Amino acid sequence: MTRSSNQIPRRVFIKETSAATLLAGLGATACVTEETPAATAGPRIALREPGPMVPPVPAILLTVNGKPGDPDEISVVWTFVVNGDPPQVGISVAREHVAGELVSLHNEFVLNVPTVHMVEPFDVVDMNSSKVMDKFALSGLTRGTAAVVNAPTVEEAPIQVECRVFNTVDVPPVRTVFLADVVATTVHQGVCDENGRLIVEAVPFFGMTAGSGEFYTMGRAVGHIGKSVGRSDIKY
Repeated sequence: MTRSSNQIPRRVFIKETSAATLLAGLGATACVTEETPAATAGPRIALREPGPMVPPVPAILLTVNGKPGDPDEISVVWTFVVNGDPPQVGISVAREHVAGELVSLHNEFVLNVPTVHMVEPFDVVDMNSSKVMDKFALSGLTRGTAAVVNAPTVEEAPIQVECRVFNTVDVPPVRTVFLADVVATTVHQGVCDENGRLIVEAVPFFGMTAGSGEFYTMGRAVGHIGKSVGRSDIKY
């Protein structure tokens, strides 16, 4: 996939940006009046145990076909965006988990974005292994079928991102990272506008806070990509 000629580059060097546009963007950011929270000021404290404290991270339900005769898998995995154009994502899976073996076997999977109404089944999926039983049945979530890839979906999820693996990286000591192309994205009606831009307030999704193990909604909007240069067209 290549960038079409009429698309605007994500970044432009300052010398190529008009002064009016730049000042307009900077002016928009200069009117922030909120006080700095106490937790962001003062001396730093070194934690006894280092950790990937980068909240929030996406709460995602991965779905992938099972082995013949076994139930299909739903799993909670660490998920991240690799690229917006071409659309690519990554997942990190512990090698002891069933999901990693199945993704390696099938090379296709779906990322299902849950909402706050799905917090309980989300945790049921996370806290149980399909080595024990069918997690669709256990969680009460509805199994669907992907539009392009050969994989199941979670029908309740308002956003489904269908993926095909293009590279695998072993990460010592216990994890495997799968890099995948996004080959299809489907959403419930009302999730995106006519240009395919996510309407965030229409989807009450939540994130996992790495550092506290808690779930939080996204809260209110405080800005957007490109605000400092007067841009509002960037989605990824």
